[in-house]
Amino acid sequence: MAITKSAQKAARQNVRRRKRNLAYKDKIKKLQKQLKSLISQNKAKEAKTILPQIYKSLDKAAKVGIIKKNTADRKKARITKLINRNL
Repeated sequence: MAITKSAQKAARQNVRRRKRNLAYKDKIKKLQKQLKSLISQNKAKEAKTILPQIYKSLDKAAKVGIIKKNTADRKKARITKLINRNL
């Protein structure tokens, strides 16, 4: 447990930031899972409608520092490749 005032404040900030960061990551994971299930069901049109949402969430996460820019770009490229392969 934190003893000094500054350490207590840092601990509180850490909890808030962790919640926020996990919300971003959970949203990305949920959308990717949804996309993969649509692809496995051969619903390419529905999968293409989810694509902009995934791009937006990845870009936002990269912008605020949750994930790195190259990681976001790599995930976007792989998702796009997956959709194009299954058309």
